Amino acid sequence: MSIIFRLDRVMAGRKMPLNELARRIGLTDSNLSILKTGKARAVRVNTLDALCRELGCQPGDLLEYVPDEGTETEDE
Repeated sequence: MSIIFRLDRVMAGRKMPLNELARRIGLTDSNLSILKTGKARAVRVNTLDALCRELGCQPGDLLEYVPDEGTETEDE
């Protein structure tokens, strides 16, 4: 299973620069960059809340589930 963080796509759509968003939500540029590039292993709910507030989006706009190839579900 893979969860893909689509922050880069949402930021581009809102024309929001990384340093401005980082300042607004109280993260360092480097920590926000880790989220933006998909290298983060976890995200705090309060960070997700702040991102949605500042970008005017829903959590589903930022996160996407992509099943691994060849992975069977319990129903199969």
